[in-house]
Amino acid sequence: MFPLKTAIPSRYPPFMTWALIAANGAVFLIEINLSPNRLDAMIAQFALVPARYFAPGAAPLGLLDYLPFATDMFLHGGWLHIILNMWTLWLFGPAIEDRMGGPRYLAFYLACGVLASVTHAVFNARAEVPVLGASGAIAGVLGCYVRLFPLSRMIVVVPVLIFPFFFEVPAVVFVGLWFVLQLVQGAGELFMPSAGGGIAWWAHVGGFVAGLAFGPMLHAPSRDYRDYHADEGVLGFTPLGRR
Repeated sequence: MFPLKTAIPSRYPPFMTWALIAANGAVFLIEINLSPNRLDAMIAQFALVPARYFAPGAAPLGLLDYLPFATDMFLHGGWLHIILNMWTLWLFGPAIEDRMGGPRYLAFYLACGVLASVTHAVFNARAEVPVLGASGAIAGVLGCYVRLFPLSRMIVVVPVLIFPFFFEVPAVVFVGLWFVLQLVQGAGELFMPSAGGGIAWWAHVGGFVAGLAFGPMLHAPSRDYRDYHADEGVLGFTPLGRR
């Protein structure tokens, strides 16, 4: 299933979501314009390599050496990687930003990204392959979204051979299936670790759990955010994304 549209309205323009997408895009443009050697140096400096921190005999580190736990979320490994991540953030981020407000939302996003990096490092303590990408932080956005709007509807497309089929599914079904996949794949890697690169499944799990647990705590107070009127929904859905 590939998500096409969510049904939760936003009262204000999602400036912070746009800014995050722009920041990721700007960094990616820098990446693709670097020479191979300079790109490798950039990845080595700003992507997360868990073995630097947890492997036996790891060298003592200073405070700045821990920056990759945050900077890795602004790096991407290719066009498909960044397009899928930014599309997901574009779909789910505005509703969360609208309920939190820009500053809270930015702090929440960055915190989920850092916790996702920590989770990946803990479960892959000896990995020497750099991990990068915004998917851990975006997983936190998904966790908060399904906590706030579990029964809201989404429009998804399921390709069968060359034919696209469109369906309306509850957010809890789409996000729940996605999360189960992350858990299954992450557990599989614990029993069959890979020496090569791959998807940071445990980063997704860590970010999602962080968003699920802490996101609703940052919801703007009711005095600052009135409820929607019944006619303020989108796509024919109610303001809570239901029929």
